[in-house]
Amino acid sequence: MEDIHALIPVITLLLLGVLAIILMRPLRLSPIVGYLIAGLAVGPHALDLIPESNTTHLLAELGVVFLLFDIGLHFSLSNIWDARRDIFILGPLQILLCGAAFAGIALALGVSPAYAGVIGGALALSSTAVVVQSLAERGQQDCPVGRTGTAVLIFQDICAIFLLVMASSLEGGSSSSSHNALTAEILSAIAKSVVVFVAAALLGRYAIRPLFGLLSKTRNEEVFTAMALLVVLATAAGTGAVGLSLTLGAFLGGMMISETPYRHVIQTEAKPFRNLLLAFFFITVGMSLDWRILLDQWAKIILFILILMAVKVFLVALAARACGWSLPGSLQLGSLLAQGSEFVFVIIAMPLARESLGEQAVGIVITGVAASLALTPTLSNLGNRLGKYLWRRSSSKTPSHESKPVTSTAPVVIFGMDEVGRLVADALEAQKIDYDAIEMDYDRFLKASADGYPVAFGDLADIRMMETFQYAERAAIVITIVRYELSKALKPVVSARYPNLKRFVSVDGDSDLERFKSLGMYPVVNRSIPRGLDLAAAVLHSQGVDDKKIKTWIERRQQRDLDSHDITSNNKGRSQAR
Repeated sequence: MEDIHALIPVITLLLLGVLAIILMRPLRLSPIVGYLIAGLAVGPHALDLIPESNTTHLLAELGVVFLLFDIGLHFSLSNIWDARRDIFILGPLQILLCGAAFAGIALALGVSPAYAGVIGGALALSSTAVVVQSLAERGQQDCPVGRTGTAVLIFQDICAIFLLVMASSLEGGSSSSSHNALTAEILSAIAKSVVVFVAAALLGRYAIRPLFGLLSKTRNEEVFTAMALLVVLATAAGTGAVGLSLTLGAFLGGMMISETPYRHVIQTEAKPFRNLLLAFFFITVGMSLDWRILLDQWAKIILFILILMAVKVFLVALAARACGWSLPGSLQLGSLLAQGSEFVFVIIAMPLARESLGEQAVGIVITGVAASLALTPTLSNLGNRLGKYLWRRSSSKTPSHESKPVTSTAPVVIFGMDEVGRLVADALEAQKIDYDAIEMDYDRFLKASADGYPVAFGDLADIRMMETFQYAERAAIVITIVRYELSKALKPVVSARYPNLKRFVSVDGDSDLERFKSLGMYPVVNRSIPRGLDLAAAVLHSQGVDDKKIKTWIERRQQRDLDSHDITSNNKGRSQAR
């Protein structure tokens, strides 16, 4: 029976997650709102179905850990350098402006100067979990506002480490010796952060890539699932062990893998854990709400929410304007980052912080911050609408840095880098058309990588990989590894989810034409020499390349192969003559 009782909280959390998604969809509300409401209903202040415990807190923290790992998978060192303006200028400016404003309000309300600074800094932070989830729901991760918002959040997560150091130091006293200790701890945290960043870069280049190469040789899918979990938990535990945050370690773990060809496989394996644990996180945030405080202090809570979100919208937009953003883009960014952070709950929970604020104020802050998380999708949508309205009314040009195009998803995916797949890749490169290549056979993957093709390791037969490779944003997929039975099994899913995706498949005879056509695919028989020319021509035609250019490229390619064949024959003749 004890085992059954231990399972009940987990079963309840899973049920609440499913219900929140089902009930919020017809209301056109974010699942986050449903998670928070569900947590409020089953928490210790209401039905008390799930008592707060170390287990629930651990599950909640792991949700944010997996989220930061996923962000790290999209942020290589080169990405961080590209986003340096946002991370090292906009991020600090936003923290300084918002932190100073909230610290000033706290001082005016009688909070001690030391705690006013810490609380002001905590309120200046935004919720990574909520913002990234909101961006994903609207498909805005790769737009300028989405990328800049994510970069600012990364800087905020690093700032949270130092705020926690300051808060912990204040708990220990306020003597001159403690001030010296605080300075030493902050310098130590900075040094540790630099060391772990350098270590992550070195490990990613010299250890992670060879390790995944060995794993891929096993041709075992389960090993990648285990490795994804191992990397997330080990890197988080590593930074936690040296006094830094778990989330920083998870972010660095993702960053180590981001520049390897195995990123998509690991992202696919880690995503279900991320989504599940994030749902747990939002439910536990809802559990911290007390409906009695909501009823008794509703006017003060509403006032707190209005001040919190209005100040952050204005000051984040001001910081963005100072960094060269347009007014519409600045307001969109401000509305995206206007909520409080889950980090506030950690600071407020400290004994001296509660004493300095008072229990009533603590309840208002916790409830107000949690409510701001629920309001984020709505406020962000309003910010987007206001931004579009201002763009229509404005005749001014976009600032140069904001108008830079964000790297979009390549229109074509090539699955299978055999001779046919390589020929299609060469054709696309010749016409300057971007593509992504995927290979499931380790030997072919290794040879294609060595020959300079940008190929990732993975198997598109895994339905989860379809979302990882963003099928919805692709124009065509080229399949050179023919698997009719698998294509037939996947047809209902692909047709329903990606009706506009053209699926080209390489076949060797007319007998396969009708079979693959019946699946809604575009089969192409390889009749020309070298093999794959017909398929390459069909793909180029689908991408809008005119017939004259296609014919010219084919003639050049055939002549090149003919010349190469003549050279090879001559070399063989000389060898035999000797």
